[in-house]
Parts: sequence; C-alpha cells; structure tokens
Amino acid sequence: MKKSLIALAFGTLALGMAEFVMMGILPDIAHNLGISIPEAGHLISAYALGVCCGAPLVVLVARTRPLRQILQVLALLIVAGNVCAALAPSYGLLLAMRFVSGLPHGAFFGVGSIVAERVADPDKRAEAVSIMVVGMTVANLFGVPLGTYLSHLFTWRATFAIVALWGLVALVLIRMWVPRLPALPDRGLKGQFDFLRRGGAWLVLASVLLGNGAIFCWYSYVGPLMIETAGFAPDRLTLLVMLAGFGMFVGNILGGHYSDRLTPERVVRRTMAVALVLFVGIFFGSGIAPLAVVLMILAAGSLFVFSAPQQLLILENARGGEMLGAALVQVAFNLGNAAGAYFGGLPIEYGLNSRYTALPAMAFMAAGLVVTFIYAKKYPRHAPR
Repeated sequence: MKKSLIALAFGTLALGMAEFVMMGILPDIAHNLGISIPEAGHLISAYALGVCCGAPLVVLVARTRPLRQILQVLALLIVAGNVCAALAPSYGLLLAMRFVSGLPHGAFFGVGSIVAERVADPDKRAEAVSIMVVGMTVANLFGVPLGTYLSHLFTWRATFAIVALWGLVALVLIRMWVPRLPALPDRGLKGQFDFLRRGGAWLVLASVLLGNGAIFCWYSYVGPLMIETAGFAPDRLTLLVMLAGFGMFVGNILGGHYSDRLTPERVVRRTMAVALVLFVGIFFGSGIAPLAVVLMILAAGSLFVFSAPQQLLILENARGGEMLGAALVQVAFNLGNAAGAYFGGLPIEYGLNSRYTALPAMAFMAAGLVVTFIYAKKYPRHAPR
C-alpha cells in the first residue's frame, strides 16, 4: 500500500469523525451550554454549510497551487477549526467554529481524490480512492464511538481535541509521504466550471445525492428502528452502530476493488439495485432482531460500496475542473444526508413505526437507480455486458 494513500486516509478519518460524532455528543453539548437539543442540532447544519461553501472557495483561492500544498493547508484548517471548537466559551462561537471545521471537508476529498488517482497504479485507480475514503469508515467504526465515550467520561471538548489531533497527524503525514505533484493546469476560474455544461457530470452528482439520500432516510433513524422495532436494549446501540461501521469499512474496500475489475458504473448500478432490495427487507423484516442486524450491516455497507466509484466517475466527467468536480461530490453527499434525514423523518412525524423510514429510502434509491441507467445509456463507454 502506498504511504501517500495512508496519509490521505488519516485526513478523511479526522473529517469523518468531525462530521458524524456530533450525533453522539449533542446531549452533552446541550446540557453543558444550557441550550436545547434542536439548538445543538444546528451545529450539525453549520458543519454541512461549511462543506458546501468550502468547495468553491478552495477552487477560487487555490486552484493554481501545488496539490500537496493545498492538502497541507486544508489539514491545518481541520486542526485550527477543531481546536477552536474545543475551546469555544459560548454556543455562538462553537457554531462558527463548526462552520470553519466544515470548510476543508469537501475540498480535502476533492483534492485527495485527484492525488489518489495520480499516485495509483494504472489499473487500481478506484482502489486508491477507496483507500483514501477508508478513513471515513474507520471514523464510523472506531472514531465516533471513541469520541462519544470521551464526551460522556470527560467532556465534549475532549472529542474535538481528538479530532484536532488526528488532523495534526494527517498534516505531518501529508508533508512526509505525499509526493510533490504539480498544480492542475490553470484554465481560469470560468474554465473550472465548464464541465458542468456536460450532462454526465450532473447525472453523477444526482446519483450521489439520491444514493446517499436513500441511505440516510433510514440510517438517520437506525437507533429508533433497532430499539423500538427490532427490540434491542438501548445499551446495545453503541455495539450496533459499530457493526454498521464495520459494514461501511468492508463495503468501501469491496467497492474500490470491484470498480477496477468491473468498471465504476456497473458497481454503482448493481449496488443500488441490491440496496433497493435491502430496504424492502428492512421494511418487512426489521421486527426480527437477527435479520435486522444483517440488513443493517449490508445496507450501511452499500453506502460505501458505491462511494469510491462515484468519486472516480466525477473525475472522469470533470476533466479540466477535477478539483471542483470531486469537491462537489461531497456537497451532493451532504445535501443527500440532509434530504434523507428530512424525508426519512416524515413517517415518524406522522406517527408511523420507524420501519417506515425504508419507504422514502426505496423511493430515493429507485430514482438513483434510474439515473445510473440513464448515465449508462447516454455515456456507454462502460456499457453493460
């Protein structure tokens, strides 16, 4: 394994923990700062807003800089944002620092995907991107439970301090292990956006939004589903979330491996089709505890099976604007998260059982599957065999 990819994985580990650990420490923050849970929930939205703003800002400011230098600055921003969040004396300042912490997220994945593709062996580009993304899955497997545990044991500020520490490790490793790569050809700011005139790029971004939206319709409420419907005790939830994280970890490795063998389009289409079937299983079978666990692991894993191939597809459809294209995937990912959490919550809001979150998940995934078939038909470079 190339050391440069390990350095990138440490960066995505820090970002993954920063993004997902909030769900576990919201009550601690709310209690400590004297705010309500919904107000604390705005800290999640602030991070997502930072993700959406950071991608175009990096293109505007740093598009002519060497790639390693951009990654170092982004890693430094991870450290600074989370250190300031750990030290924030008030809710307002913490909210601002969550926005700052989100700024490097999409840009790091964007630039990191380009670096991973460039340092990869010719026949292992998707696998290289999946190794970079593996940090995100490790964050869900170990980092988020660790951060939640530290918050309960000591203080939520320790969680942000740990994220900052991971960011610092990533900064050092990037400087040591990522080779000096030239800046991307400067086509001017307008030239960075030219790829958005192509239908293929929009179809890829739509598949990201719809696929992730489908997963988060269900996964945003996996706790109530496993407790109220599957019948698990609340104290088992941490273990269940770790099992879901294990599914993400394995899914990410499989997605990168098979994308290089079967082509990214096929992996995305086939995984979405499988995920659609899994949501049908969740709707009808989540009342059976062992089956609910298996379906949870497989459905969570499917999210990261199609993550690396989607990153690679946007790079292929954004030549000349790769930095912006790869960063926009993260914007689409976060918009999908937000849309999924909203639509997945509607059945619960209307008094239905949490298994009904699988219904909007099916709708999102079916729409994503249609988009991927349209992409394959209009851009048949990797036509189905």
